[in-house]
Amino acid sequence: VQLQASGGGLVQAGDSLRLSCVASGGTVGRYVGWFRQAPGKERETAAVIKWSDGNTLYAGSVKGRFTISRDKAKNTVYLQMNGLKPEDTAVYYCASSRTSTIHSASFDPDNYIYWGQGTQVTVSS
Repeated sequence: VQLQASGGGLVQAGDSLRLSCVASGGTVGRYVGWFRQAPGKERETAAVIKWSDGNTLYAGSVKGRFTISRDKAKNTVYLQMNGLKPEDTAVYYCASSRTSTIHSASFDPDNYIYWGQGTQVTVSS
């Protein structure tokens, strides 16, 4: 499975962005997630969505501001980011989990085996 992330950019605090992740070349796993890594920091999970029924999980730092969704017909997962803050600045990656990943493990990046190339999001204050 190949994943292509896009939609990043340079915005001001309070602005919005929508990231897209298009999957091709196979069937996505049970979960698709958005992850981010800021300079000098470890990668963290922002949000994940269960492909089959659309159930979602969010990190506390983005809950209420970010919305993950998917369009099965387009094989695409979106991350709508509203109320962006400078601390949201990072490279954002989308990834697909194993088909066997269970709910309790869906927030762990180690359970994601297909990764996109990343898209830079920079939020200025």
